[in-house]
Amino acid sequence: MQIIYEDNHLIAVNKPAGWLVQGDETGDQPLSEWVKEYIKLRYKKPGDVFLGVIHRLDRPVSGVVVFARTSKALTRMNELFKNRQVDKTYFAITSDRPDPLKGTLKHYLLKDKTRNLAKAYDRPGRRTADAKLSELEYELIAQIGHNHLLEVHPLTGRPHQIRVQLSKMGWPIKGDVKYGAAQAIPDGSICLHCRSLDFEHPVKKERIHIEADPPNTQLWRLLNKIIDHGGSSGNCSPTHFTADRVCTICRGICLVCRQCCIG
Repeated sequence: MQIIYEDNHLIAVNKPAGWLVQGDETGDQPLSEWVKEYIKLRYKKPGDVFLGVIHRLDRPVSGVVVFARTSKALTRMNELFKNRQVDKTYFAITSDRPDPLKGTLKHYLLKDKTRNLAKAYDRPGRRTADAKLSELEYELIAQIGHNHLLEVHPLTGRPHQIRVQLSKMGWPIKGDVKYGAAQAIPDGSICLHCRSLDFEHPVKKERIHIEADPPNTQLWRLLNKIIDHGGSSGNCSPTHFTADRVCTICRGICLVCRQCCIG
């Protein structure tokens, strides 16, 4: 378990895929209990430790999860999420290339609680009166072969939102067989990662940015090299590219030159 942010009010963890955020009927120990144990041992706290669950990631998803260490922080963070004052950035890998390469998706999502499955509709209807408006922004930022890395910003916070909306467009997330992926990943994960959260600290009232590295798997490592190459160095040159515009440094589509390489 990797702690990526910590103060007296909040604690954030880079959740591994496959971990529950909060306990359920499976009885598996959730991330929240691991964090409680960490706080208890590190700060030598006797008795029960308070830890508020603010938001969740689906079990097969990895990335940033923030918990509240005080009731005041929990109440204020709940308000931030409710009022859409938390900027969320996700990375998703798809086998299918999005078209267009950048855009906004707007659907109406209806959750089947008995099957734990959501369905997206283009518009609400009589049979889907309870469907909730769901919006996200996306952009293709890297590509290696048939692996396409999308940066996604959900504007609403519906269950399974990114998974079902990308699937609705014909771009299911790799490994997400529940929503149309061709093949499962052996460890049960899907290629969806909560990269970062940005918000005003509930007590300090200063803007904070919490970021989590993607999983340490071969595919994520390859795509992460492209992001690091373009995002940090910014030194792309036409001499770095082969005739088919593949970067000779990272062997993929470079983030900095995505306009010419992907176009």
